[in-house]
Amino acid sequence: MFMEIGRLSMAAKYFKEIAETYEKEEAFAESMDFYEKAAELYEGEDSTSQASQCKLKVAQFAAVLEQYSKAIEIFETVASQSMNNNLTRYSVKGYLLNAGLCHLVGCDSIAISNALEKYQEMDPSFSNSRECKLLMDLAASIEEEDVDKFTDAVKEFDSMTRLDQWKTTILLKAKNALKNLSHDADFT
Repeated sequence: MFMEIGRLSMAAKYFKEIAETYEKEEAFAESMDFYEKAAELYEGEDSTSQASQCKLKVAQFAAVLEQYSKAIEIFETVASQSMNNNLTRYSVKGYLLNAGLCHLVGCDSIAISNALEKYQEMDPSFSNSRECKLLMDLAASIEEEDVDKFTDAVKEFDSMTRLDQWKTTILLKAKNALKNLSHDADFT
C-alpha cells in the first residue's frame, strides 16, 4: 500500500520490521527476503546507510544458509561503496574480513589468495590490519592443510579482537571443511 502511494521509505521500514521478526524466529531465508526488499526500497529513496545495513543482514543470513557466493558479493559491494564515505570507511576492513571468511569455507587457497589481493587493492590500509593478517594466516593453514595452525590463528585474533557469534560460526564451518580436506588427503 505504501509503495502504491509513493511512500517507499515507509514501506522499507515495514519490510525491515518484518525481516527483524523473522530473524527473531530464526527463519533466516524469510528474513533475508524481506531485508532484500527493504534494501531495494531504501536505495530507491537514496537512503544508502539504511540500504547497506539491510544488505549486510542479507549477506550474514546468506552465509548462514551456505549461500557463500551471494554473501561474498554483498560484503564486497558494501565495502566498495563504503570506501567513498568518511563515516563508513572505517567499517570496510570488517566487511572484507566477513567476505574473506566466507571464502575460507570453500578451502580453495587460490580463490582466497585472489580475494586477499583484491581486498588489498580495494583498501590499501587493509594490508596492515589484523583482519588481513588473520585471513592470510588462515589461508596459509588451508594451503598447508594444517588444522592446528588454523586454530592458533583464530585464537590469536580472538585474544585481541573478540569474534562475534556469526564469525565464530563461519570459522567453525571453515575449520570443519579443512578437517574434511585433510582427512580426505590422508586416504589418497
